Amino acid sequence: MLQIRLTTPLTDEVVEKLRIGQRVLLNGILYTARDAAHKKMVELLDRGEELPIPIKGQVIYYVGPSPAKPGRVIGSAGPTTSGRMDPYAPRLIALGLKGMIGKGKRSPEVIKAMKQYKAVYFAAVGGAAALLARAIKSCRVVAYPELGPEAIHELVVEDFPVIVVNDILGGDLYEEGVKIYAGR
Repeated sequence: MLQIRLTTPLTDEVVEKLRIGQRVLLNGILYTARDAAHKKMVELLDRGEELPIPIKGQVIYYVGPSPAKPGRVIGSAGPTTSGRMDPYAPRLIALGLKGMIGKGKRSPEVIKAMKQYKAVYFAAVGGAAALLARAIKSCRVVAYPELGPEAIHELVVEDFPVIVVNDILGGDLYEEGVKIYAGR
């Protein structure tokens, strides 16, 4: 299967063409955020305030990177379980978030929002944190430094490898994978 090379920010037109199972190499900027940062962002929105990062067209990576070793940009940067962000994700998707990267299944509410607002969910390979870190060329904290590793970081990435798990048509690679396996 061919790999598709994409550069962030993503547009509706790009996201509309993605299908489950496609391998994608992301380039450009990714933002990191886990549940504590998501909670703070939604609280800002509830107060009518602006988010600390641009959200339209962006991709959020669910990761809390470890500290960088000497000579490195970042430490291990493996995906965390996405379900913890599910209570907050539909709100961000409605504001124009186009992609999320993590591991594990998403809730029906998140899948509905992805279909309605044209967003996708990518999986990064769990257990390959050191390998994924090699695709990260720079890293800086841009919001919530008090959260330590859960602060929002801006990552500049080159050929960051992900797989499309949920697409705008409602496709679910985890569901399809089980069906294929069960059929053997």
